Amino acid sequence: MVDRSGGPDGVLLLDKPAGITSTRALARAKRLLGSLKGGHTGTLDPFATGLLPLVFGEATKFSRFLLDSGKSYQAVLRLGEETPTGDTESVVSRKRDVNVNTATIDEVIASFLGLQKQIPPMHSAVHVAGRRLYEYARAGEEVERPVRDVEIEAIHRLALEGNDLTISVACSKGTYIRTLGQDIGEKLGCGAHLVALRRTAVGGFELAQAMTFEALEAQGQARARERLLPPEALVAGLARLDVTDAEADHFGHGRIFVHAGGEPGEEIAIYAPGGRFLGAARRGEEGRVVALRLMSPPLAKTPVFA
Repeated sequence: MVDRSGGPDGVLLLDKPAGITSTRALARAKRLLGSLKGGHTGTLDPFATGLLPLVFGEATKFSRFLLDSGKSYQAVLRLGEETPTGDTESVVSRKRDVNVNTATIDEVIASFLGLQKQIPPMHSAVHVAGRRLYEYARAGEEVERPVRDVEIEAIHRLALEGNDLTISVACSKGTYIRTLGQDIGEKLGCGAHLVALRRTAVGGFELAQAMTFEALEAQGQARARERLLPPEALVAGLARLDVTDAEADHFGHGRIFVHAGGEPGEEIAIYAPGGRFLGAARRGEEGRVVALRLMSPPLAKTPVFA
C-alpha cells in the first residue's frame, strides 16, 4: 500500500469480537495499523461478531460502494423470551410458552423471503428529527419510525436446540436482523430475541478472509499493513473501464471525457493503461464519463485530446 500521510491505503476485513462497538473496533485497528484516517462500511451491534470491513486512507473515498451491498448473517433466536432491544443488551421483559416444530418454523421463516417493509427498532442509530432512535429510547420516549423497504434474499433453519433456533440470512442493506428475529418470534406465537449474531459476508467479502485483533497484533504493523486489500477491492462489483493515457489525464483532473459504451447512470471503475486504479465514475448521456471519486494524487500530465 502507498503511504501518503502517515498511514496506509486499503481495506481491512476484521472479525469483530463481541462486546465492543464498531467505532471502538475502528479506533483499535487504526492504532494497530498506524493510521490517521479510517472508517467503517456499516456498523455491527456491540453484542454481534463477525465481518466488519474497515477502510483506511484513500479507500475511505469508496466505502459507499460497500455500504450499498447485501449482507449475510448467522443468528441464534431464543424462542419464548422477549427483550426491549430484541437482543441481549437488555433483560428479558416477557416470557411465553413455546409450542412449535421444525415444519412450522420452516414455513414461518420462508414467509419472510422477498421484498417487505421493516420498521427499525427504537434501539438503533437511525436518525429521526435530528436525533438517533436509541437516544429517544434511553429517555423512555417512543417516536414514529420511518418504514424501510428491505429484501430477504435467502433464509434457512440451521438448527433447533431446545428453544434456541439458529438461522442463516442473506439480505439487503438496511435490514435489521433483531427486528427480523422479533417478527419471526411473533409469527410463531411465542416471541423471540437474538442471543447471538455473526455476520458472515458483506458484498463479495467472506468471513473466512477476515482477521482477528489477536492475529493483527501478532503480525506487527508492517505485516498487518501488507494484509490490507487495495482500495479498488471496494468497487469490484462495478463494471470496469480501461481508458487511454489521454482519457486518464482528463479523469485524473476531474474533467469529463467521452467513451462510448454502457448505459447512462451506470457507475464504473476507471483504470489507466497498465491497470492502475484511478477511481469511480458515472456514465452520462452520449458517452460522457463523469468522475465521482478520484484516487490521489492526480496522474502526471500526459497528452490530451487534440
